[in-house]
Amino acid sequence: MDMPLDLLTPAEMAAADAAAIAAGIPGLTLMQAAGRAVARAIQRRFRPVRTLVLAGPGNNGGDGYVVARLLDQAGWPVAVAALAPPAPGSDAAAMAARWRGPVVPFAVAEVARAGLAVDAVFGAGLSRPVDGLAAEVLSAVRAPLVAVDVPSGLDGATGSVRGFAPQAALTVTFLRLKPGHLLFPGRALCGEVVLADIGLPAAVLPDIAPRAFRNGPALWRLPVPQPTGHKYARGHVAVVAGPAMTGAARLAAAAARRAGAGLLTLWAPDEPTAAVLRAGAPGVMVATGPIAALREDARIGVWVIGPGLPPDGATRDLVRQSVAAGRQVVADAGALRAATGDPAALAGCAVLTPHAGEFAAVFGRPGEDRLAAAREAARATGAVVVLKGPDSLVAAPDGRVAINANAPPWLATGGTGDVLAGIVAGLLAQGMPRFEAAACACHLQGEAARRAGPGLLAEDLPGHLPATISAMLLDPARDLGHDP
Repeated sequence: MDMPLDLLTPAEMAAADAAAIAAGIPGLTLMQAAGRAVARAIQRRFRPVRTLVLAGPGNNGGDGYVVARLLDQAGWPVAVAALAPPAPGSDAAAMAARWRGPVVPFAVAEVARAGLAVDAVFGAGLSRPVDGLAAEVLSAVRAPLVAVDVPSGLDGATGSVRGFAPQAALTVTFLRLKPGHLLFPGRALCGEVVLADIGLPAAVLPDIAPRAFRNGPALWRLPVPQPTGHKYARGHVAVVAGPAMTGAARLAAAAARRAGAGLLTLWAPDEPTAAVLRAGAPGVMVATGPIAALREDARIGVWVIGPGLPPDGATRDLVRQSVAAGRQVVADAGALRAATGDPAALAGCAVLTPHAGEFAAVFGRPGEDRLAAAREAARATGAVVVLKGPDSLVAAPDGRVAINANAPPWLATGGTGDVLAGIVAGLLAQGMPRFEAAACACHLQGEAARRAGPGLLAEDLPGHLPATISAMLLDPARDLGHDP
């Protein structure tokens, strides 16, 4: 099944199940289909070995009983260990009643004998920590583990671990991925993720109206240079440079240009800084003098403020004055630190690009529910907020959020945040809406980093953007996000 971009929280998935049942699809039919999908995925990846299905008392356990029955019918040696019996009269109880094979104690000793374990104990909507016997047995698994929906203990809404969650080699889920499949630490615990079609109609989704998405090209459209276009039509970006860390501004400037901005001006606070900047890329204009005069030029619609700037009152004033002048401001680094404890100082910015430390300084620690924290930050400031990390979140003031899942680990190196701010600015300058520009920038940077490979330096990234953008323009349907 193709990986759709919309994501469902556990509550939304429960609503989809309920809507399907109300539309006439029996719950038993869905449970049979879910178990069949898991059994099929197992048979495609593993040879028949002694298999232990760990079953909980709910629907997740019901899926497990189906898996056990189908593997048994295929000749696999299978046993079931039940944490607790299903509720009488439930769909899970009906599936348990159809299991005629061995039932063994839910115990560490049984897990130790298994060559493959199936985790059907708890699903994504678990509301309490996994502890006690369940945690003891799951933590004792040494064989490859296949998780039904999510590894037990993983919060499907946030990707956090409630108590304990085992490491899965394979996770099989249904209809749509959940945020927890993409957010760390959940993403790392899921192993290979298979999204299976179990007959839930997509028609149930419009009423649910998902607001979380896996970032990818279907969320946005890259700007396409027009045959009759000119440099002014592609937008003019200004990057404010500081005297101490000019490299940060130069990285942002290079990225904005490579992302497609038609013109780029670096503003220097003094002549020595300007001399350093003029020695760089020849296509960059360098301006000095009163910054207010440059800000009055309405053709310079997008400003990058923060890379290499001190977190002081002057930087704070730059942000405020640029917003007041009607300019789109991409605030990063020093501009964010200058607003420590005062999110209102960033109100009206177009896009904020904090890493975890900067986010905590401005908005407070996000806690386990990073999606909720990013959404609230966007709502409070009216800006699109990019909470950077291995699973960067792009949150809009209207509640939409995209989870970026294509960033390779070697992207974690100094200066890549400056590059991201520049890419965002370059896309904004060409007319992309704020949410789409920020999401596209995260995706482009991740793919450019993959092209660069291990050993990446921040200054390598802009040079890989043209090929990345070209590949997407030539094949816009291609999702370069590398499905989990």
